[in-house]
Parts: sequence; C-alpha cells; structure tokens
Amino acid sequence: MRLKLEMPAVREILGREDFTSPSASSDTLAMSTAEVTAELLSACARLLDLLPAQEDIPFLSPMIQREIIYRILRGAGGQRLRAIATAGDQSYRTAKVIAWIKANYTKTIRVEDRAQVAGMSISTLHHHFRILTSMSPLQYQKQLRLQVARQRILVEGIDAATAAFSVGYVSASQFNREYSRAFGQPPMRDVRNLRSSDGSPMNSAHHKLLPVS
Repeated sequence: MRLKLEMPAVREILGREDFTSPSASSDTLAMSTAEVTAELLSACARLLDLLPAQEDIPFLSPMIQREIIYRILRGAGGQRLRAIATAGDQSYRTAKVIAWIKANYTKTIRVEDRAQVAGMSISTLHHHFRILTSMSPLQYQKQLRLQVARQRILVEGIDAATAAFSVGYVSASQFNREYSRAFGQPPMRDVRNLRSSDGSPMNSAHHKLLPVS
C-alpha cells in the first residue's frame, strides 16, 4: 500500500495546540522505517475497505487519511514526517507562535521562550512575525487584549477595570492609556459612542482589525 500524504494536512495537525509530538532524537536520515502499530494498521485497513464503496470515498477517505497522518506523527517514524513538514518553513513555525499567542493572550509572554520553542532566534521570529502580522509579538498580544476587552465592555456591559483584568492587564490606568491610543478615546466613552450609533464595534471609525495568518 502506498499513500501520498498531503503536507497541509500534516502541518494542520502539527499546529494544533492539543497535539503533542513525542520526544525527537538527533537522527536526520532522509528515509526511515518503523514498526506498524495496531492503530495505524486498523486505519489503513479501513481506508482500503472503502474501495468497493466508491460513493463513500469522498466523505470518509479524508477523515481516515487524517487519522493515518496522526498515527504516523505519534509513532516511532513520526520524526521524519515532522521534519519534512516543517524543515526550513519559517512561516509555519511563526504561524504556530501566532496561534499560541491567540490562545494564551491573557498570560505573560516571554518572546525568548516562544522563539526557543519555534526553533528560531529572537530576531528571526520578530522578522517573520512582522511579515505575517505587521506587528511584534508583544504588540500583537496587546491588540488582542484590547479587542477582546472592548468587545466585553460593549456586549457584556462590564466596567473597564473588570475588562482590563479579565484579559491580563494588572493596571487599569495602563489599560485606559493603551485603549485610548488604540481606539481614539477612553473605554466607556468609546463604548457609549458605539452604542449611540448602531451598537456594533465593526462600524466604528477607530476599530482596528488584527491581521491573521
């Protein structure tokens, strides 16, 4: 059985926050073999079982192939596939940092830690991060915090200080200063103006959208 693995699917699985890769060794062979696990063999057999049922293939085959990729990545031979999918791909590794910041924007972020996890120098991470977002990692985190806080004040009706602390700020005064710089006016005045128009932050002249990868 021969199966062509789609690299976008491999990268999508690798980029998930809930996917953990087994510990990698320093082996960088161009080709590798590994013992087939019962789980991988089961997925391959189910894929072959689709051959007599052509109408099922478009719906079920992508899901089974995704499982096969997952089983390979988690298995003894997964290191080589991970290397093929990510080697030299700075954009992929930077996108993974962006995804981490999106999921952890309330936490204190150490850029050097993110660079180390991504296998990049701090300057290289900054360079590629700006290419994808037009911001530095910390600026990106700040914009995420402000966007979410603005939405919570508008939709949930909470006060500015509560919104600030909920997105990770430790100083309400710092939040007010940065909010005013980002949206042109203090939080509560900004929200009152939004509500007096049509209640939607998307129509504000000061609304800023975060670039996404």
